[in-house]
Amino acid sequence: MEASEEMGLSPLLSSPGRDFLISSDGSQIGIGELEGKTIGLYFSANWNTQCESFTPVLADVYNQLKAEKSPFEVVYVSSDEDQSSFDRFHGLMPWLAVPFSDLQCKKSLTQRFQIEAVPSLIMFDPNGETLQMEGVEIVYRYGARAFPFTRARIEELEAEERAKHESQTLETLLSTNGRSYVISHSEQLPIRSLEGKTIGLYFSGHHCPPCVKFTSKLVSIYNNLKSKNDNNEEFEIIFVSADRDKEAYIECYKAMPWLALPYEKETSKALLKYFHVLGIPTLIILSPDGKTITKDGRYLINLYADMAYPFTEERIRFLQERLDEEAKTYPRSVNHVNHRHELNLVSEGSGGGPFICCECDEQGLGWEYQCLECGYEIHPRCIKEEATTQKIDE
Repeated sequence: MEASEEMGLSPLLSSPGRDFLISSDGSQIGIGELEGKTIGLYFSANWNTQCESFTPVLADVYNQLKAEKSPFEVVYVSSDEDQSSFDRFHGLMPWLAVPFSDLQCKKSLTQRFQIEAVPSLIMFDPNGETLQMEGVEIVYRYGARAFPFTRARIEELEAEERAKHESQTLETLLSTNGRSYVISHSEQLPIRSLEGKTIGLYFSGHHCPPCVKFTSKLVSIYNNLKSKNDNNEEFEIIFVSADRDKEAYIECYKAMPWLALPYEKETSKALLKYFHVLGIPTLIILSPDGKTITKDGRYLINLYADMAYPFTEERIRFLQERLDEEAKTYPRSVNHVNHRHELNLVSEGSGGGPFICCECDEQGLGWEYQCLECGYEIHPRCIKEEATTQKIDE
């Protein structure tokens, strides 16, 4: 998709009678100031929690590029409810914005670039040609290193990333600044003592309700696996904190019976970026040789509980085939007591996919009941039926 014709991006950001953008302090900055710069068009809103999380990440990248004197600018396109909400949210941003009052400009930009969800960040080169539509993912993944966001630069970073993952070991992942150990509630353990085990890296935080809920489930599964003689020494979990301070980290770790990385913000941030973790809780599974098996440990635990162990492709394929066979007995549609519309059975291959269950608030993958009218989604096990209809044909 191209942003504009020969005149570049600037005409799309102006309106009759307005040839300026505004800074977070309310100053007017001429659109001509964007000439010669790589531009990030940032569609966002104060009411969206993902926008709230991503904005400071983008601000760090923006400030770093500015400090390096890179020709880069961001323009905020707001979906805020009112002027005061816009002012408050834009006040947290060090970049420019389309004035909140210019509803037509914001609407035309949203329609032109087919923005269906926020946050969305589209990158443009100095000529106004689109560089990247998935700017949010790229910023999360590579930070300021992605500048100038060209295809060649992203391919270069992807190649570096592949090389790192191919040579990945537990030691290279977890040791840093001379520290070569993890901790339990009572002692330090050398990282090398964990080699040969299946490892779950558990990214979580104290002030995260979904984390609290999933931790409880994971503790039960961990203890169950540990109680089995054949798995007792073969599986371990390591807590990687996403907490903002050490006090929250300590409170969070109290509920966990497994190991942890010591509280080190930079180490946690590096691992979050390395594994491209966009939200918590996340459970990443490493094989006994330290390579990544799956980033979908949370999905698999929710779907299969302790049967998911050891999380290999062969094991998951076996469980999926068994679940597909079981799904033949499910009704095609149901009426659920907590939803007014009929729900239809879908699989990952027939309109389903990763989802958050509207009944238990846990992630799901594979088979689900889905409302085609409003997007309500629910695990089959969470259904409380009023009535059922035709079953899937054998």
